[in-house]
Amino acid sequence: MAVADAPKLTLVSGPANSGKSLWAESLAIHSGRPVLYVATGPQRPDDDRWQERIRRHRQRRPQQWGCLEVGLALPSAIAGIDSGCIGLVDSLGTWVATGLDLNDQTWQQHTDVLHTTVQRALSPLILVAEETAWGVVPPTAVGLLFRDRLAALIQQLMPLCDAAWLVLHGRALDLLSLSTPIDATVRLDPP
Repeated sequence: MAVADAPKLTLVSGPANSGKSLWAESLAIHSGRPVLYVATGPQRPDDDRWQERIRRHRQRRPQQWGCLEVGLALPSAIAGIDSGCIGLVDSLGTWVATGLDLNDQTWQQHTDVLHTTVQRALSPLILVAEETAWGVVPPTAVGLLFRDRLAALIQQLMPLCDAAWLVLHGRALDLLSLSTPIDATVRLDPP
């Protein structure tokens, strides 16, 4: 893929351990651009399993990639990515989790700023997002809040995407070529 051919915005989603980060990293490598990896997750120094995940991700990435650990400051990080680079944001789910303690109005302001920043980004972006609502309804209020906020964020960003991939079981499916958008404004009245 030539540098000019990189889609402006790519969404890569899938369930846990599906291969979505690996696929996003592959897309970034093949863009032909320098990569800036934007990590949204917390550090969690006392969580050994989390530290192992971070270690695996770091070990897999090429050493020449830049890396920013941003937490809730994702929009400003995206705005600062050089136009010659490609930004790889991993992931929207950990960004949402970081803001779960925010009230609805403040959270909406954060997502509105992210939406605007993504639209105005100077560099191509690859956004990794978890798919969470494929099974049991979360039994806790915070679980429901996470699921609803992440789903709403993905639906808000999807219309901006030039490319979208669903990764399942180590296989990547091109969503834009294999799907039809749903018109949410259509009202279905009973016959």
